[in-house]
Amino acid sequence: MTADGFTYAEVGATRDGLRPEGYRHLRERTRVGQGPDALRAAVDAVVGLRMHRALPVRLLASGPRAEPGVDVEVTVGAGPLRLRAPCRVVWTRRDERGGGFGYGTLPGHAMSGEESFAVDMDDTGAVWLTVTSFSRPATAAGRLAGPFGPLLQRLYARGCGLVLRRLVRRGRG
Repeated sequence: MTADGFTYAEVGATRDGLRPEGYRHLRERTRVGQGPDALRAAVDAVVGLRMHRALPVRLLASGPRAEPGVDVEVTVGAGPLRLRAPCRVVWTRRDERGGGFGYGTLPGHAMSGEESFAVDMDDTGAVWLTVTSFSRPATAAGRLAGPFGPLLQRLYARGCGLVLRRLVRRGRG
């Protein structure tokens, strides 16, 4: 554990596009809209945590937006089958080409690593959400998930893209 309480050493690696050794890597890219209005709506939804709140999960956050130091906990399931995923935002970005954030795992998370949610507009004006992560099992539950762990992570990343596309189309980014 790091001095800041993270369960991995490579804090901030997703911001720099690094792929640390010893982890599973994921990169899922979804087109969510077209043009500057879609870009603004998508960035606002991601950084404002509305994308996460629109997913079929429970989200608790210590702040209204993703900012470094904000604790975020995603919970899925109920009762004894409930899985908690405590994280802390390690970086945010907002500029003329897009924005997003990355969060890292804290004790109690089944995995150890980092995940980022970045929105960018390419040269054609297409707006994309890219979910990037590196992770490895950190608990017995994470190890028991075996090959289902990466599958669930990919489904979660795809769900983020679908939800964000819907929010942008409705103009509620």
